[in-house]
Amino acid sequence: MSKVVRYGILGCGMMGQEHLRNLALIEGAQVVAIAEPDADMKAQAAQLAPDALMLDTLDELLQVQGLDALVVVTPNYQHAEQLLAILQRTDLAVLIEKPVITQLDQVAAVKAAADRHPAPLWVAMEYRYMPPITALRSHLEQGDIGQMQMLSVREHRFPFLEKVNDWNRFNRNTGGTLVEKCCHFFDLMRLLAADEVVRVYASAGQDNNHLEEAYSGERPDILDNAYVVVDFASGKRAMLELNMFAEGSRYQEEICAVGPRGKLECFVPGPGRFWPGATLGPAPVARVVLSPREPKGPIEAEIPVDPNILAAGDHNGSTYYQHLGFYRALTEGGKVDVTVDDGLKAVVIGLAAQHSAATGKAVTLTEGGLSFEY
Repeated sequence: MSKVVRYGILGCGMMGQEHLRNLALIEGAQVVAIAEPDADMKAQAAQLAPDALMLDTLDELLQVQGLDALVVVTPNYQHAEQLLAILQRTDLAVLIEKPVITQLDQVAAVKAAADRHPAPLWVAMEYRYMPPITALRSHLEQGDIGQMQMLSVREHRFPFLEKVNDWNRFNRNTGGTLVEKCCHFFDLMRLLAADEVVRVYASAGQDNNHLEEAYSGERPDILDNAYVVVDFASGKRAMLELNMFAEGSRYQEEICAVGPRGKLECFVPGPGRFWPGATLGPAPVARVVLSPREPKGPIEAEIPVDPNILAAGDHNGSTYYQHLGFYRALTEGGKVDVTVDDGLKAVVIGLAAQHSAATGKAVTLTEGGLSFEY
């Protein structure tokens, strides 16, 4: 019989509900309390977790007895303050959605509090757990292309979705698109390169999306396309290509790693609920392609995902595998895959990219005068 872990959920909008659906697939995971101030989101969450105690605030959630872990899925700008409150008032394990912070001046306090906390802290970086990406990582670790020297990540996707009170339309709330959307990819770059970023250059714009929108007379200022070049300490380099008005693509993410012995490619479809199956048939299946230099010729493999896991969210099954890892960290003493340090570093890279895009200048992360030193 699986050990029961009693979860409290803070925030149950679109992503919070994805967490609920995936926790429901894990034997032993029991959601006992949910704090969500929005009435519509609360009603939807109650349908997914009918036995959970429904609350309004973090303070109420922290008064619930018998919790083992908290999952924080609130708007970005609330993360740092809420995490600090949780770490100050409890010894609970925490899984917190990315980005763990949105401002550079939050780094020190969050890092210090996390270092003192006795229970596992896990930053949600779902893209690590997409089955095709884990397959690509396995090829890299086996040395199938030799030592990787170049890495590119392309995401061609749909615009930002509507969120409660339109919080995701403004940089001050999200940290900026290159933080909100792309800290996932900067985390992946660090993971796959097994190295630290030293320099970032970005060229970006808001050229198509949200241009005619206004909220209380204020127009959105979030970027919708970008190139970001990243240099690592070892000399490896990586590039991100983001476009958020390209949802007609067959694949949403394409990742390419190149080394002296060959090339690896990974192709990941977008959310199945957006695929026009009535006209195009079944949604695409993720693929990984290994193209050795000798003997020449690509070797392709489909990477299917269990349909029940795939249907539980918009991230190619990754939220389930992430929660499975977190559950095992709590019940079996497994390792924390994505530490607070990992989460902070990914955000700092994103903030550096935002700064570079705004100024047209490359940012050296260790240049203390620019305050991007971690």
